[in-house]
Amino acid sequence: MTNESHGPTLTLQAHAKINLSLDVLHKRRDGYHHLCMIMQEISLHDEVHLRLTPEPGIRLTTNAGFLPVDQGNIAWKAAERLARGAGVSLESQGVAIHIDKQIPVAAGLAGGSADAAAVLKGLNALWRLGLSLEELQLISLPLGADIPYCLMGGTALAEGIGERLTPLTLAKPFWVVLVKPPVSVSTREVYEALKLDEIEERPDTLALIEALAQADSLTMAGAMANVLETVTIPQVPEIGELKRRLLALNATASLMSGSGPTVFGLFKDQEKARSAGEKLKRLYREVHVVHTLRRSQ
Repeated sequence: MTNESHGPTLTLQAHAKINLSLDVLHKRRDGYHHLCMIMQEISLHDEVHLRLTPEPGIRLTTNAGFLPVDQGNIAWKAAERLARGAGVSLESQGVAIHIDKQIPVAAGLAGGSADAAAVLKGLNALWRLGLSLEELQLISLPLGADIPYCLMGGTALAEGIGERLTPLTLAKPFWVVLVKPPVSVSTREVYEALKLDEIEERPDTLALIEALAQADSLTMAGAMANVLETVTIPQVPEIGELKRRLLALNATASLMSGSGPTVFGLFKDQEKARSAGEKLKRLYREVHVVHTLRRSQ
């Protein structure tokens, strides 16, 4: 849409993700970990509002007072990196970014990466750059390993540090209950504390891919695992308790997303998910009842 007095504007939804599986294969020479995980886009989203301005530079605002509104915000960095890479001068024109934050922060849901992906998509359109998805993914990777996935969305196998993506088939959508306990977890510290030689339970990635394509929830539940739970659950036992509670509330499977602390349960139908969500809202402030999304492109 276009507002003549303020310049061209665009609003995009920036969707959260959950990890249906997360396996760490080995530590790389560059210090990163080689991952193998299945990512799933969900309906929970932030709204990212973009507006081109005659005033130079990047101006970022948000409804969340605790978020940085300068170079410390990954969405700000995404706008700067795209401008630099595409030859757009921010000295002669500018962009205003407003993020309406709904995705819990530092929760293992890739909220910041989703915002950055929305900025890249939106400015690619507003600046009429004509960059392909693959080109945007390449530009985004140095900013964060989850951004290439957030640009693509849907269901995907992510390998390497998360940049090698293979779209997967999700035969049947399902409902998801997310619960973020009131604790914070450092992704860096979780990976640093991970003892790869002591991991006993790993996801069965191939079985999970097949189960997703066949809508086989029983096989799916048995194949799902997140090896980072070996670090976070001993540190935050509440995560393990939440998994058990979700299963007791009729979830077909329950897992921690990313490095945590958010825990999710998968449900076959909306009624069971809403019922579980209502019960958990009596105990936790951050509870969301959402559903999976298929890839929109």
